[in-house]
Amino acid sequence: MGVRLMVVDDHRLLAEALASALKLRGHRVLAAAAPTSGAAELVVSRSPEVCLFGTATPADEGVFDPIVRIKRERPQVAVVVLGPVPSPRGIAAAFAAGASGYVRHDERIEGVERAMVKARAGEAAAAPQLLQGAFAELLNPAAQPDDEGRRLLRLLTPREVEVLMRVADGEDTRLIAAGMGIAPSTARTHVQRVLMKLGVGSRLEAAALAARTGLLDRAAPER
Repeated sequence: MGVRLMVVDDHRLLAEALASALKLRGHRVLAAAAPTSGAAELVVSRSPEVCLFGTATPADEGVFDPIVRIKRERPQVAVVVLGPVPSPRGIAAAFAAGASGYVRHDERIEGVERAMVKARAGEAAAAPQLLQGAFAELLNPAAQPDDEGRRLLRLLTPREVEVLMRVADGEDTRLIAAGMGIAPSTARTHVQRVLMKLGVGSRLEAAALAARTGLLDRAAPER
């Protein structure tokens, strides 16, 4: 017996392609839509048995808010998330929001069908290894960007922090030396030490790492 479902994805072409494939296999697709931010409104109004919810960024904050609303207003609707792997944090967030299943984006159509049928029947629809990864992440959470920024900051001396700030501002060796009142050779040595301590191979990588981890934002309060 076919499943009455909706397919939503941030990429309309992906949603429509999956919807077409499922129609050919005998399922009743009520809608194929994008983006996922509008999923709740559609699901609440159409009330399918299953909603396939595709996202490329399951670990992003708020990405599963539509699922929370769906389960609050249409608790009988089973939501199966289609997302990337590995993403244990995203898998955990999906189930916490109320999803009934999590399927890899690269899963075969038969795997998606199995997940739909299991979710409709009220069962958890996820491969055991995905759930194991999610539980491992919950029990042993990885360092957050804030933690990483603090860790890296403690590796640098005050002088090296200043050098990194100047590197992040795009200053070359000559400007760093002039701004700090040191010889260009000394400035070059400081830069190389910063790169070595941060574990990067270029000034551009150092600046990107500092921005991503919030390292420089913490320099003032930590020093």
